Amino acid sequence: MKQKGMLTVDELKTLIDKDKIRTVIVGFTDHYGRLMGKRYDAEFFYESALNSGAHACDYMLTTDMDMEPLPGFQFANWELGYGDFHLVPDFSTLRKVSWLKKTALILCDIHDNESHEPISVSPRQILQAQTERLADMSYTAKAASELEYYLLEESYRTAHDKNYHELTPAGWYLEDYHILQGSRTEEYTEKVRHHLSQSGIPVETSKGEWGLGQHEINIRYASVTDMADRHIVYKQCMKEIADKMELSVTFMAKYHTDRAGSSCHIHLSLWSDGQNVFAGEEDFCGIKCSPLFRWFLGGWIAHVEDVMPFYAPTINSYKRYTDGSWAPTRLAWSRDNRTAGFRVVGSGQSLRIECRIPGADCNPYLAMAASIASGLDGIEQQIEPPAAFVGDIYEAKHLPRVAYTLEEAVAKFKQSAFAQKAFGSEVVEHYSHFYEKEIEAHRLAVSDWERRRYFERI
Repeated sequence: MKQKGMLTVDELKTLIDKDKIRTVIVGFTDHYGRLMGKRYDAEFFYESALNSGAHACDYMLTTDMDMEPLPGFQFANWELGYGDFHLVPDFSTLRKVSWLKKTALILCDIHDNESHEPISVSPRQILQAQTERLADMSYTAKAASELEYYLLEESYRTAHDKNYHELTPAGWYLEDYHILQGSRTEEYTEKVRHHLSQSGIPVETSKGEWGLGQHEINIRYASVTDMADRHIVYKQCMKEIADKMELSVTFMAKYHTDRAGSSCHIHLSLWSDGQNVFAGEEDFCGIKCSPLFRWFLGGWIAHVEDVMPFYAPTINSYKRYTDGSWAPTRLAWSRDNRTAGFRVVGSGQSLRIECRIPGADCNPYLAMAASIASGLDGIEQQIEPPAAFVGDIYEAKHLPRVAYTLEEAVAKFKQSAFAQKAFGSEVVEHYSHFYEKEIEAHRLAVSDWERRRYFERI
């Protein structure tokens, strides 16, 4: 059944003719998972870009957060002249953008401008390469991403002008599942739920989370690529509605030293012929499952350190991994235990694995690609998971820990034979360089912590 807000090309044309759509956003994502692209006059989009696509400068896959082109990439650089790549619309993503006036959005794959082949280092293509592996094995993946965020009373401009200091959370006590406190932010949250549901993204629930002003909106699961697309549109919707209301939301993994981190829990299951292939009659640590479930879980756990930058891509990501903070710090799984990096939930056709390691700052295409690649290797190699852990995993000091820093994670990713095999040397080299430039930018920056500590007293 077609989701409300999704459009066919014929429906788009009708809305253009009736002056109900005037703008079409042609979008794609960069390394950070930010929505980038162009706004087209709707009539010109239909006449031109509908069939021929669009173009953008290829430096968009070599830039940092401040839009500075980073040196040292093989894909694009000053010597090559920073040419164009081709944006190829994926018509399955065409939708109304309910929160913007008379606007539609279509997401694009990124192709080489000369060969017209998909560009291997583009985030969406990295995920699609893994879904193609799934298809070769007669599987599909269904996924959901539970994304947490903080809502703040300052506008983005005010937050910027205050240097992001002393911001006011939309809440003054911990509000996990708290209806009264949630009602105080319902003017914003209701708008988000409504506009997402009118823009092809069905919403299930919203709730307060554990931090001051922290919330979560859950959207319905979908095929893995559809879910990553929804994740991108979800974040864009939330930021733009907050901006209109002179509020701000942040998806930083750890926006405040004294507050809980924000996660992106990934729920994943494999399907074939309309059936969840994780379901079965084998008893494994009290779970009725198939051998495929067991091996997929084993591979997913085994390869966390190989792909950790795809789950935790920023310097800030690693400050979330603190014992006793609801964020996982050690590699173990449990039937229903929120201290575990992997939590198994559901039963029968709803049986799925929840990975609690990614932060809200992850690029969903990369995080889901890493998850699938790890699980598929588990199936291919029949990797057995450890026994289910019972108890407080934060106290299990003998278990392997997630990386402490981005630098540590990137070093392992760069040297990983598994990452090379799963994604190819071009992807590993490209993203290792990208993350290393992020590390370098942080190393050279003078922080507020340093000024407070050393300015007078050194």
